[in-house]
Amino acid sequence: MQNLPISRRRIVAFVLSAAAIAAAAPIGAMAQDSWPARPITLVVPFPPGGSVDIMARQYSEPLSRILGVPVVVDNRPGAGGSVATQAVARSKPDGYTLVVSSQSSHLANPLTQPRIGYDPIKDFENIAILGRQPNALVVHASLPVRTFAEFIAYSKKHPGKLDYGSGGAGSMGQLNVEMFKASTGAVATHIPYRGGSQLITAVLSNEVQFILDNVVIMLPHIKDGKVRALAVASEQRLEQLPDVPTLAELGHPELNLSSWTGIAAPAGTPQPVVQKIYQAVRKAATDPTMQATLRSRGVVPPEDMAPAAFERMMADRLQRYGEVVKRAKISAE
Repeated sequence: MQNLPISRRRIVAFVLSAAAIAAAAPIGAMAQDSWPARPITLVVPFPPGGSVDIMARQYSEPLSRILGVPVVVDNRPGAGGSVATQAVARSKPDGYTLVVSSQSSHLANPLTQPRIGYDPIKDFENIAILGRQPNALVVHASLPVRTFAEFIAYSKKHPGKLDYGSGGAGSMGQLNVEMFKASTGAVATHIPYRGGSQLITAVLSNEVQFILDNVVIMLPHIKDGKVRALAVASEQRLEQLPDVPTLAELGHPELNLSSWTGIAAPAGTPQPVVQKIYQAVRKAATDPTMQATLRSRGVVPPEDMAPAAFERMMADRLQRYGEVVKRAKISAE
């Protein structure tokens, strides 16, 4: 090419460049078409045994069967789920490293930890919901209230007498109650604990008088009569608590904010791969055995929510809870 005139050199260079691009395009397409070709890591940003971990393990086997490669659960706890979530956000966007997302990692933490290091929407492809965990207003059995209305009236009549617990400063348990207080005018003081096990002990011992948190952790104690459920945040009444009304029935549909567990990939993951993951999750979620297992654990099987709709729901909740965080000056730091 050195002896060719400049104009001809440019033409030859252009042709060679176009040929290289054309040759590379099918390779990228083939890589996406052949996905997955090796094991997938499903990162759980919490210790084994918690609700997020249980959900991940519930899905790992059927996803492995559907996708044809091992789906390996990898627990990486730390900073309330933020450490592992940030690591996944920065990992290669090839569909082989996914994170089991939750309202802790993708809602509470980003709103209450200013230096968290990731954006829950911009840094992820939020793909699918694995299940919803309804929240419930649960009070200690000794509290002299039997209904939601009586509880609200009692809190206003006895300011300073009610304490509520959460799994920590800036946790979803705190955000839920602060939103509840803003909507109903209820009066209560926050007492943070270090995680779910300490919180359960505090409620059962009447160290705190109520919580508005994941109903699953309290179901056995509700059945035993140690605590009382006054309302549930769910589209419908729960099979396990058929006599407990929903917050919407009680005139507060704005509080019908059940928790969710989802699955996400790093931003930039090819859309064909995102769609394959989404379809695999839907196939696993609609299996009758899976649905029965989820319901037996107090989890509502996920609705068919496409990735774009999932992200819109997340954006709406970030905005709504963000107002609560600002108004109540909530911080996890």
